[in-house]
Amino acid sequence: MLCAVYKTRKKEGMYLYLPKKDNFADVPEPLMEMFGRPELVTILALDKRERLGLVDKQKLIDELTEKGFYLQMPPKEENLLETHRESLGLSKTPDKKF
Repeated sequence: MLCAVYKTRKKEGMYLYLPKKDNFADVPEPLMEMFGRPELVTILALDKRERLGLVDKQKLIDELTEKGFYLQMPPKEENLLETHRESLGLSKTPDKKF
């Protein structure tokens, strides 16, 4: 199975996978508006790959088959300040007293 992978300039790390290149018919219009102009990144041969980085291969295949697309969201960014404050036993956000 082949799939086309597109990126957006609106949000780093967000990718749209389609079973056919340039066929956005199954992608809901609100999603396309949010995604912006898709830029083709690559064409993947899914049956020749064991792993796909951050994407679960079986989930990707299921979504492509059932929905006609798969949207990969960027991983959640860690807030280093909150992590540091928690390691010190403090609340995640400082009290705002001015």
